[in-house]
Amino acid sequence: GIFLYIFILQYLDYAEFEETVKVFAKECKIKGKPLPKTAGVSSRDSKALPVQKDLLAAFENGEQKAFFQLWEEHISSSVRDNEPAAQKLEFYLHIYFATYLLKHSVGKPDKAELEERISHFKAYLETKGAALSQTTEFLPFYALPFVPNPMVHPSFKELFQDSWTLDLRTRLEKFLSLTLKASQTPRLLTLFKENGQCNKEMLQHLHQQLVESEHRTMTYLKRFNKMQADYHNLIGVTAELVDSLEATVNGKMITPEYLQSVCVRLFSNQMRQSVAQSIDFTRPGTASTMLRASIAPVKMQDVPLLPSLDYEKLKKDLITGSDRLKAFLLQALRWRLTTSYPGEQRDTVLQAYINNDLLDCHSNCQRNVLKLLQSKSEVVRQYMARLINAFASLAEGRLYLSQNPLLLRLLEERLKAEDKDSLTWENVLGALQKFSLRRALQSAMIKDGLIFWLVDVLTDTDSLSDYTLEYAVALLMNLCLRSAGKKMCARIANHVLKVLSDLLGHENHEIQPYVNGALYSILAIPSVREEARAMGMEEILRCFIKEGSAEMIRQIEFIIKQLNSEPLNDSAVSDDEEEEEDEEEDQDIMEADLDKDEILQPQLGELTGEKLLTTEYLGIMTHTPKTKKKLFPSVQQSIDEPLQRPVTPGYHRTAYPM
Repeated sequence: GIFLYIFILQYLDYAEFEETVKVFAKECKIKGKPLPKTAGVSSRDSKALPVQKDLLAAFENGEQKAFFQLWEEHISSSVRDNEPAAQKLEFYLHIYFATYLLKHSVGKPDKAELEERISHFKAYLETKGAALSQTTEFLPFYALPFVPNPMVHPSFKELFQDSWTLDLRTRLEKFLSLTLKASQTPRLLTLFKENGQCNKEMLQHLHQQLVESEHRTMTYLKRFNKMQADYHNLIGVTAELVDSLEATVNGKMITPEYLQSVCVRLFSNQMRQSVAQSIDFTRPGTASTMLRASIAPVKMQDVPLLPSLDYEKLKKDLITGSDRLKAFLLQALRWRLTTSYPGEQRDTVLQAYINNDLLDCHSNCQRNVLKLLQSKSEVVRQYMARLINAFASLAEGRLYLSQNPLLLRLLEERLKAEDKDSLTWENVLGALQKFSLRRALQSAMIKDGLIFWLVDVLTDTDSLSDYTLEYAVALLMNLCLRSAGKKMCARIANHVLKVLSDLLGHENHEIQPYVNGALYSILAIPSVREEARAMGMEEILRCFIKEGSAEMIRQIEFIIKQLNSEPLNDSAVSDDEEEEEDEEEDQDIMEADLDKDEILQPQLGELTGEKLLTTEYLGIMTHTPKTKKKLFPSVQQSIDEPLQRPVTPGYHRTAYPM
């Protein structure tokens, strides 16, 4: 019990409750719990102040050795090695002392002393400072020791301004005040903080488990749908074969053509169908042998079609219903697309949506389904954005959406209005990225200045999720592949190059192909190459050759070759604006992120998903099979070269696994 009283007294003294300390100590004595005299030693009597003064004096005078000797002696190694704030501050302090002579010398600085300081900075970068080599904030400074005159270099000019030094001194002073005082932190406060951190880690662990469980649920649901489809197909074929046996009993012959049609239904994909069609049914046992040989990997193609819906009633409720009903309907319609089996089942769902103009892309009415993107309800806006993103994941869906001239503007408007950490913003960005596979939509986005906006967003990536970062960089690359996009980048060449060079060292390696592709593309413009050379781009790129993967190294070598290519006039870059629109490549990928983090949960008795659609909106059987538009297969290019064709991250991960 006495230790608890001591902890309380220490905390009161630390928080400077002077009168309370006296009263508490007095009452403890009265109640027979006298406290040791050392228990209330004031933390304000510590020797932190002289140490702080000495460190700041060494900082002001540029005394590098004295400063870091005091720094290592009085700042604990656990803080220096494990606290991100301490690591970042120490990095900037090394930069400050390395450049101190350049800023404070009258005339030319002493060459030997300057070389010693630069050598000390190099040694720091190769040892302790190497930990920050993958951090975008510090990446440009790894080229500092190799730049002949950093005072005039555009990337390092800021270091020689008085405001930068003043800001660093303020940060140092604040850090020392907190750290030196923290060494006297009372035990009660330490216990509280440790317990809070433990709870935080537990919550993060539970959240991760929840996300993994949701993902497994979606996987099992898709497997169940497929097994159910296989079962229904097998029952149908079995019934036909029983009828055939009865017919043979009655003396009717079974034709080879009929047997072939049954086999075609049993063999799933086109390759197996061609095998089924080539079977010689005049030879006994051939069909059964083929069937037994392929029974393990067989996957049925004839998945049952989902029930038709009353789209007129659906669209009416999407426009006039309550916000909660709208959100549940948008969720159910999206689930129909994302959980349907790829092939005829999904194609039929999408075709029904398009034939019935589900999103009112062909409507001129003031009140239409697309306007749900502007709803006052954040949940409705989010679920509308998710559905549009699901449509955009399929080539036929992108073609349908592209026929409404206002949709692109609506999405761009939401992109600039929504919070960057919201799922609405994430799905709007995902849809726009997929739109950038279509040439006409690329042109419109470039004309609307989306490149400038993307570059500004990518200046600060800390607030972006992995999905939004990946799709934002991939969208920027797709727009940079066009000559109009390259010319837009040339207008802000320094800004674009700085952002892309920072992204090269980002910890999310999934974005590397798109960063490389964008850099390679814009370096086709001579004025951009000139700007890149001026900012030491080649030195920055060569830093990554030491640590990158084999594919990354080869792509960077291509970029360096582009950087050093022969100079041409900007006007010599081919203008592709007059070319006819390309056929779109077939990039149908329905990523799992479309259904993540569902915030809409039903209350007791509320219908959701397929049950809501088939109970309240069942329609007459109106499925009209339609031949899918012939799409070009995606052109495979060497992984050694930077990307030179538009892609989506979902498709690129599948085609080129890292």
